Amino acid sequence: MTERIECAVIGAGAIGLAIAREMAMRGREVVVLEETDTIGSDTSSRNSEVVHAGLYYDKGSLKAKLCVEGRERLYDYFASHGIEHRRCGKLIVAADEGQSAQLEFIKAKGEACGVTDLRLLAGAEARAMEPNLKAAAALLSPSSGIMDSHRLMLAYQGDLEDKGGMVAFKSPVWGGSMKAGMKVIQVHGAEPMELACDIVINSAGLGAQALSSSFEFLPADSVPPRYLAKGNYFTLAGRAPFSRLVYPVPEPGGLGVHLTIDLGGQARFGPDVEWVEKIDYAVDPGRAERFYAAIRTYWPSLADGALQPGYAGIRPKVTPPGTPAGDFVIQGPETHGVAGVVALYGMESPGLTASLAIASHVADLLE
Repeated sequence: MTERIECAVIGAGAIGLAIAREMAMRGREVVVLEETDTIGSDTSSRNSEVVHAGLYYDKGSLKAKLCVEGRERLYDYFASHGIEHRRCGKLIVAADEGQSAQLEFIKAKGEACGVTDLRLLAGAEARAMEPNLKAAAALLSPSSGIMDSHRLMLAYQGDLEDKGGMVAFKSPVWGGSMKAGMKVIQVHGAEPMELACDIVINSAGLGAQALSSSFEFLPADSVPPRYLAKGNYFTLAGRAPFSRLVYPVPEPGGLGVHLTIDLGGQARFGPDVEWVEKIDYAVDPGRAERFYAAIRTYWPSLADGALQPGYAGIRPKVTPPGTPAGDFVIQGPETHGVAGVVALYGMESPGLTASLAIASHVADLLE
């Protein structure tokens, strides 16, 4: 059986839902095809739920542009849709004088990307704000915050459905070809079918490379490699020691083992960086030892036995271990040469913060 739809978005994570919402708001007929039975089942629900200010990215990169633009759009969206959030601010901490220069570098990098409210603090100023903190110096980012990512995705889904779009669950996509000028994709599941589309948007996250490789209409050399960086989280037994987010200076592959607070006041630490070959969300309790050492650089009074295994997520990387972090890879027709197709790869942090801006960018590529 062959059905027809104007626009198919594959993947119902935060970015896929935001793109589908944007396409529907621009008057497109949209269906989201999701292989599981729920929205945001992988990367979108296995992260820190942080609203990022846009400090760490290279000037001119998609990550920098879309994070800074997306952050303010996201705060406006929270307000208009009644989504719980808190602009609590973030401290990036230099554990000793030797790391202070890195704070100045991060500040300059953020300002080059349009982050205008950053402030360097002496150690005494930072400790006055957070008495439990050990810091030789710190960088304050007032625009950083926390959010309810599931409520955000539900709001995106609601906006999509209000505009006539829908999410089809348990509808895995694998394979596609060009027939009579239409992109025809194979939808599997309980009721397999062919779906003829004018527009196909691959927002499959961790599965994006494999999905694109299954499409005969996409050139194989347009698909970048995929690397998996697992991030483990541990939760804190007891009261959160800080009222703001607390980050160390960044480490290769990630932003270091940092403290975030959820909207219920629960403190959690992570993610670390564990390069893996396959997707596995189990948290090894043995990794706690490294967490204690990392956390005590900025919170020395962390008690033995206070950390409990929490959860894990997988970052979909496009660059291998030991190399600088890659940018988002968002390929439209001008990149791969196929009209009506956009494929997204490496959509790691700050993808959640940037989701509304990513959606506009993708829709613009198809205008």
